[in-house]
Amino acid sequence: MIGIYGGTFDPVHYGHLRAALEVKEAVGMRELRFLPCRQPPHRPPPVADAGTRLRMLEIALADADPGFTLDTRELERSGPSYMVDTLGSIRKEVGDEPLCLILGLDAFLALPAWHRWRRLFGQAHIVVLQRPDYDVDYVEDLERCVEERQVADPSQLTTQPDGMIYFLEVTQLAIASTSIRRMLREGRSAKYLVPDAVLELIRRESLYAK
Repeated sequence: MIGIYGGTFDPVHYGHLRAALEVKEAVGMRELRFLPCRQPPHRPPPVADAGTRLRMLEIALADADPGFTLDTRELERSGPSYMVDTLGSIRKEVGDEPLCLILGLDAFLALPAWHRWRRLFGQAHIVVLQRPDYDVDYVEDLERCVEERQVADPSQLTTQPDGMIYFLEVTQLAIASTSIRRMLREGRSAKYLVPDAVLELIRRESLYAK
């Protein structure tokens, strides 16, 4: 089973890394791919350029879990990064091996705004990083999908290549790239939020400074 963890990673931080490790272990993935996005269709463009964000990820993953890998296909493709196209290209490469798209709860709730979002279920399972004690308010179409596709046991994800939804509670680290960028703009330290080697690159190149 392969996990796909997309995002801008602007910058990558320990919240990303810890969540990725927990979902990889809980679901039993042999590989978890970090998939940096070039141009997100539903949010402002990243602050750091694609090459810099890729370098930060490479540094962060250098000493990380051996099952963590990088998939750069969205950085190599021009225009907006539509996940439905990305998963389609990965599916062609891996055949019928189960794929899991990993989404935070906020991203999952916004899924109906994504490009051709219903097709995602024909390409991958979706693993939702659940927050405890969170009152979820689904739009009708998404609620119907959850009712039809949710499974309670992650082992069920191995029985078919795609189509299921699994909610997983992970350790809640209140770390956000937006807050880290603000700290750095204000001249404050982001130590213990971001890997030291990534912070050194940020300092050396004056990333996110005023």
